[in-house]
Amino acid sequence: MEEEKKLPINDHLEELRWRLIKCVIAVAVGFVATYAFKERIFEFLVEPLVKVLPEDSHLIYTSLPEAFITYLKVAFFAGLVLAAPVIFYQIWKFVMPGLYENERRYVVPFMLIATFFFLTGVSFAYFVLFPYGFQFFLGFQTDSIAAMPAMKDYLGFVMKLMIAFGLSFELPVVMFFLAKMGLVSPEGLKKQRKYAILIVFIVAAILTPPDIISQIMLAIPLLVLYELSIWVTYFVRKRKETA
Repeated sequence: MEEEKKLPINDHLEELRWRLIKCVIAVAVGFVATYAFKERIFEFLVEPLVKVLPEDSHLIYTSLPEAFITYLKVAFFAGLVLAAPVIFYQIWKFVMPGLYENERRYVVPFMLIATFFFLTGVSFAYFVLFPYGFQFFLGFQTDSIAAMPAMKDYLGFVMKLMIAFGLSFELPVVMFFLAKMGLVSPEGLKKQRKYAILIVFIVAAILTPPDIISQIMLAIPLLVLYELSIWVTYFVRKRKETA
């Protein structure tokens, strides 16, 4: 492990490049595997909006290639989600040289836990945030104003939110590695809790639609994850003390 820690920076950059290439290949394979189901996947993604749309409203596309390009993006997004375990595996392999020998065997638990938190965040956005958020936006309709969302705009909106929620839910995993590197401690996280609450609400305001309900619905799980992160850092320190 000492030799691996002393690798020149160019070797680390070269390894990072190959890890990124493998991630791209995994996403490409996922894209090919899901492209045949692009219409069904899009119908699934649009279902929360369809449920709250008025009967005479529907999605549209305003340029000839828009539907085709949107379906390509759908397959890319599905491929990205499908490739999540591989991406997390590559992340683990990249940071593994900095871990102790007995910690390197945790690659499978890490991959499963990181994937679980990512999919939990994506699912939270889809099943919890979208129904309330879309209902809020459609509340601006009047007798003379009807909602007719464009396919590309809708997909871009939901992809941004689902990925943002998925990454936000990785907070305990990130804190685990920061604790391993000695950059955070449970006492420090407790002391900075008031600042964390402020940052969480700022992040929620940036990532969510501009309504207070959506912001609170992201802020609450992030605050819960922050508290979970404190327990994670406790666990890491206990492991270090007994190692």
